[in-house]
Parts: sequence; structure tokens; C-alpha cells
Amino acid sequence: MLAQLIHTPRLRLVAATPTSLQTELDQPNGLGEYLRAALPADWPPDYHDRAAVELQLQLMLDGGAAAAGWFSWYVLYGSVAPELVGCGGYGGPPDAAGNVEVSCSVTAGWRRQGFATEVLRALLARVSAHPPVQRIVARPAPDCPASLGVLRRCGFQLIEPDTQPDQRLFAYSEH
Repeated sequence: MLAQLIHTPRLRLVAATPTSLQTELDQPNGLGEYLRAALPADWPPDYHDRAAVELQLQLMLDGGAAAAGWFSWYVLYGSVAPELVGCGGYGGPPDAAGNVEVSCSVTAGWRRQGFATEVLRALLARVSAHPPVQRIVARPAPDCPASLGVLRRCGFQLIEPDTQPDQRLFAYSEH
């Protein structure tokens, strides 16, 4: 079983659980209490809206114990008085071909401090040596050009250009 908690030099990543996701849906301010972290005024970050949380919750419930750690992760900054600064994660366990999709988003007040790069590198390290994973991919949001820089810094390369920006596919290359 892969780790459900990841530490980086500045961050702590905590795997979402059905309980944390349900808390986020039922009482958004309760998420901070659940994680023992301050919840920023601009929570949730982009692309982590109610529909995304509902979908992740359903997929985790459907996947049972095998789905643990394969969806959303909460990103906390600070050890004495941690603050929730974003989220990241995977689109689910590896598919039949061994593909895993990865993404992350940082709240507006915490951007441009290298957190997205640190989160993505931590998520990559977690699954890179996991035998079922053959390829790690990302689909950056077309309205977020900063994500292209994060992907390139982390070793992703464009593999499927498309005339529509929301269809671009990047793959991780470990060099």
C-alpha cells in the first residue's frame, strides 16, 4: 500500500478520505477542523469545486480500500499553525494501460511561492516507482498558463498537441 501522508521540506500532503470529502461537502468550514489547519478565505482552490468533490467521494466509495490515496490530497503549509493552501492528487488508480493522471491547484493567496511545483514533485515521487504505473500524464487547464511552467519544471513534455487547449496531454519523463 502506498503512503497516505507525504512530507516535503515545506508541506504536508494528506490523502483525502470519504470522511474528509463528506465533511467538505456538508460543512466546508469544518474541513479546517477535521485537518487541524486554518482554512483560507479563498478556499477552495480552482478546479476543486463541489462537483469535483462529489465525484471524488463517489469514486472513492465505489473503489473501496483500493482507492485510498488515488484521488484528492490536501496540502498544508506550516508545522506549528498549519494552513490549508491547496490540493492535488490523481484522477484515480492506474488504468488498464498503467496511466495515472495528476493535477494540483493552490489557492490564490498562496500562489507564486513554488507550492504547486513542490506538490507535483511529491505526487510524482509517490507513484513513479509503483509497478502498476507505466505513465503519468497531466491535462493543464487552458485558462491557467502558470500550470505549463509547473509541468515543465517537473519533467512533463507535451505529447498530444491539439487545436483545443483543454485537450493537450503532457507526460512525465524522468530525466
